[in-house]
Parts: sequence; structure tokens; C-alpha cells
Amino acid sequence: MRKISPSCAMAYNGPMDDPIEPIEAPCGPAALPPAEGDEPPCVLVVHASVGSGHRSAANAIGQALELLRERGDAPADLQVEVLDILDFGRIVFDGDKTASMFTGATRPLYDLTWRYTLTGRLLWGGGTIWARIMYPKFVEYVAQRKPLAIVATHITAANVAVSARMLARQPFPIVCVPTDYEVEGLWPHLYTDLFCVANEHMAETLRPRRVPEERILVTGIPTRPTFLEGCDPEAARDRFALPQGKRLVLALAGARLPRPYVHFRQSIDELLPYLPTLKGIHLAVIAGDDPAYAARVRARAADLQLDNVTVLEYVEEMAALMAASDAVICKSGGLVVTECLCAEVPMILLGRAYGQEKANVSMLTGAGAALHVTTARELAYTLRHIDKNPESTRALLLNATFLRKPEAALDIARATLELAGPDALPNPRASKRRFLHFYLGGKPAHTR
Repeated sequence: MRKISPSCAMAYNGPMDDPIEPIEAPCGPAALPPAEGDEPPCVLVVHASVGSGHRSAANAIGQALELLRERGDAPADLQVEVLDILDFGRIVFDGDKTASMFTGATRPLYDLTWRYTLTGRLLWGGGTIWARIMYPKFVEYVAQRKPLAIVATHITAANVAVSARMLARQPFPIVCVPTDYEVEGLWPHLYTDLFCVANEHMAETLRPRRVPEERILVTGIPTRPTFLEGCDPEAARDRFALPQGKRLVLALAGARLPRPYVHFRQSIDELLPYLPTLKGIHLAVIAGDDPAYAARVRARAADLQLDNVTVLEYVEEMAALMAASDAVICKSGGLVVTECLCAEVPMILLGRAYGQEKANVSMLTGAGAALHVTTARELAYTLRHIDKNPESTRALLLNATFLRKPEAALDIARATLELAGPDALPNPRASKRRFLHFYLGGKPAHTR
């Protein structure tokens, strides 16, 4: 699987490390048309590096497509390219830092923009504006590569793909994969050939927006293939020097950037003085790629003489660590909660949620698949309850089975290949060019 940037055409970043467990796949290479000329067929999987979730979902889909190719269920010469759409912009900006801007005082404004603007009756259909203004390089690349299909895991990537198809006048299908548990109103609804959504709740959002039934598929959110593999919990605890005889609770307090975790970390800091009363629980704080924060938590734990706290920095084997845990404290991002679902570990969602994370909280708590707390005191009370009544988390795991779809990446890959075949229904709007396309939808299925 190639990862490329537009600079000097292609810069190879190497294959993904995660292996994929073989799973039966129904579609075959005969379903796909031959490539034009000497160019091998390709599928572009496009994300935006705004946080890590969209990138992880794109990599998971890319790996699934490669698995189907290796097993003979796709053309032997099929190329899979995972691209960051931000690399193609006229102005290349840091998406992670931009996303971090919405973690402070602007969070309520972000919620208003994400959840209400253009998400009622007035909706966005699609148009060429995205590529004309910011992403002409991507149009050039699409015209050169002539992909069989484009899969988009971020709203910007999806809209630029629609723009590129219009401007390059190519017939390839576009598959949109929202990585949260609700569909934002600015996805290109009318020009998307297939929406792969997490659950039926999201499908009910799309239907009043005039997205035909045949263009909606409930697949789940794609996760890394390591979450399909089995794990020895005792071995995983030994590997990370974690105790065997206590209930292990993970606090996911960091990843690549610290800014999105500012409020989360503050609550974890406030939780530490309560830990002496939680004798049956061992807390493992994942600090991410932030040694300074890890050192600060270790020093604080030492000052409080806590013997039931372990601080880990960036962890590659997160699937194994989750599977070895009795509960996970986390933010309500779409990918992390999906990973918890696939790892079959109970979730405690910490902090006030905005935008798509608020939709995720509503979905998970409404289904009885997660607990939600907003303060350190609430978190301490919840952990004390779990410590005294460990069987109380069983209901969360049972309810989570309604949302758990660990094979989502493979299902999306199969659907993409089938959609690229000659028997797929064409999108009648695919050949049209429109600079801007707004339209009125029906009465929204879900409002708040």
C-alpha cells in the first residue's frame, strides 16, 4: 500500500505494520474493469490528517483492499494508495494543530458549526468549489491516475474527490466513510455513490437528505486489523509490567499531540488523590508522545505515594493493552470508541463533548454501551462503583454487541470493489458539473 504526497509525484512512506487475519470475501477480480493503457488499476483512499482517527480508518481500508488483492479477490496488479488530502492544498497547513484550535474556548462554536449549520433542511450536495479554490493538484493527480474508485474518510477529502471527478470528467465511484456516529451536513450527499456508515441511526439521518437506499450501507467504522486478533491478557500485562491481580483501568490521555487532551488530562490529575481509596483498581495512564506529561504524572503519583498507578508513553500495541484491561477511560472520538467496541472492553467517556464527539456520546450512552462522566469526582465515584461491583460492566459489553462491527474495513473494501464493477448502478449526477449545489432535504430524522 503506497502513501504518497504530490511533491515530486510520489513519496513512499512504507507499508503498514499491522497484519490482517484472513477472512472470506465474496467478490472477485472479474467484477472489475481492466485498466486503461499500461497503467495498473488503482483505488485511492483519501483522508485528512486532522487528528489520528481519519488516518487510521484510511489505513485500515487500504490494508483490507490489499488483503483482497493478495487472496485473489481483486486484480493482481491493483494498487492501493492512501493519501492525505491536505498535502495537495495550495496552502499546506498542519491539520492536527488546526483541530487543536477547537479544544479551548471555541468548543461550543465548533459544536454549533458541526451539529446545526446546514444539517437541518438546507443541505450541501457537492460541487467543484473545493478543488477550484484549494486543490487543483489533486484534480491533476486524479486525471493522471484514473482510479477505479476513491474512498474518503474525511469530509474535506470527500468534497475534493467529488470536485476532482467533475473537473476530470471521470466516471469512478466515490465511497464516503464518516468516522463518527453521526453524519455531518457538509458531506457531498447527492454526488456520493455509497455511504458506509456505523449504524442504522446514521442511515436514518441520510434518508431524509435524499440519499437513495441503494447508496447507504451499514458497515461499522473501520479499525486497525490488530483489533481482529486474539490476545493473551496475562501476557500483555506482563509485557507492560502491569499487575495481574487487580482490575486494570486504562486512561487514554495522549496520542501524537497534547492539545486535544488538555481538559482530559486535567481531570486525570484531579483523579489521582482519590486512588488510595480504590485498592482493587490499578490505573495505567497512557501519556502518548509527550514525555514531559508522563514525567509530571509519575512525579505526582510519587508525591501521593500511589502504588496503583503506572504511566506509559506512546503505545503501539494498543489492541493488546485494551484487551487486557477491565475498563478504558477515554475521550469520545469516533475511532477510539470503535476500538474499545472491537476490543470488547467497557468504556467510561470523560469530559464535556462537542460536535461529532457529542453525537458519539449520545449514541453510545443511549445504547447502554458506555458510561459518561464530566468531572473527576464523577469519575472517582464511577470507578468506586466498578471496584465494588465489577459485574456492573457486563451490561455495557452486552449492549455494545449491537454496535460492534470488527470487520468493517473488509466490508467497505468489498463494497468499493463491487461498486467499481460494470454491474454497479451509476450515479446519474456523476457527470454533471456544478460550482455549488445546495438543496432542501426532508424533515430531519434526528434533531436536538
